[in-house]
Parts: sequence; structure tokens; C-alpha cells
Amino acid sequence: MFEPTTQDPFEQFRRWFADAEASEVNDPNAMTVATADSDGRPSARILLLKDFDDQGFVFYTNTQSDKGRELEHNPFAALCFHWKSLRRQVRITGAVQSVTPEEADAYFQSRARGSRIGAWASQQSRPLADRETLMADVARVEKQYDGGEVPRPPHWSGFRLVPTRIEFWHDGEFRLHDRFIFTRPQSGAAWSLQRLYP
Repeated sequence: MFEPTTQDPFEQFRRWFADAEASEVNDPNAMTVATADSDGRPSARILLLKDFDDQGFVFYTNTQSDKGRELEHNPFAALCFHWKSLRRQVRITGAVQSVTPEEADAYFQSRARGSRIGAWASQQSRPLADRETLMADVARVEKQYDGGEVPRPPHWSGFRLVPTRIEFWHDGEFRLHDRFIFTRPQSGAAWSLQRLYP
């Protein structure tokens, strides 16, 4: 049985995330990111959480990708973490805002050089004739920045989801799960906590 041990959902997330880092075999920071286009049609994919604090949850992408364009038109998203080894999940929804250029630059420079090259070479979400075309684009970018710093592309940045709902779900016998949801009307407001039926 699970009962929240704090009235602060960010602190509860920190505790569960630490558990996941200790128990998950691969990528405890993997999460589903769901967006919707301007017509309300949903789309979901797995990304990696790159930072989180009391302001929100941060991920990075090519802003010209499907998710980038969808967030430009409809700046709301949902995240879902599923930690199978712990039989837990966390669902998070809220508004999305761009990180600062300084945050994006700092994270981009922390990435492996090959990943920085790839951010320039990949026209993410656009049609690709074949793998050879992609590798030729990689070789072109490698030559362009041969031995030098690889700057952050102007179309590559991060988003911070600022939550208004965070639900903690713990698997229960006979599908009688423990579910608790923290909600607030807007960023900066006080959180309310409510148990939900499974």
C-alpha cells in the first residue's frame, strides 16, 4: 500500500525517481511525452527527462520536429513515467514553456560530440530517402566543424513542462491500485492532494 509521505509533489517525485534510478535496468528518466496539434489530434513518443526541479520537468528536441511544431501551436503536454521494476507510474500535465537560451546552450555543450553533430545533421520528423543520405549529412557537418566547437543549432532547444496535475500510481493486488493526485489551478498556487479510485 502507498500513502504520500509529503504534501509536496516535487519532493514525492524526487523520492520515487531516486528509487527508479536504483532499480530500473535502463533509462529511469524515460517518459512518454504526449502533445496535440492545433486540431487536437494527439501524438506520443518516448523521450528522456533531462532536468527537473520545483519549476518543472525539462526535455530537449529539434523545435522543427513534430513535437516542436505541436507545442508551438498548443503549448500543453502530458508526461508519463512507468517504472516497471517498481510497479509505479507518475502522470504529469501542464503548460509548456521554452527554457532559456543559456539553459539550452549549457545542456547542448554537455552532450557527446556525436550527438551535437547529429542535431545539425538530422532534419527531425522529415522524410529521409535512405540511411546513406543521413550519414552523408553527418559527414558534411563533421567536416564543417572539424576539430572545433559545435554550437547549438538555432532550431534545437528545450521545453519545461510546468505542472498543474501530478498523479502517483502504485500497483495494487487485484487491480486495487493506490492513486493520489496533486492539483493546483496555476503555477505558483498551493497544491491540493486527493486519493482517487483505482
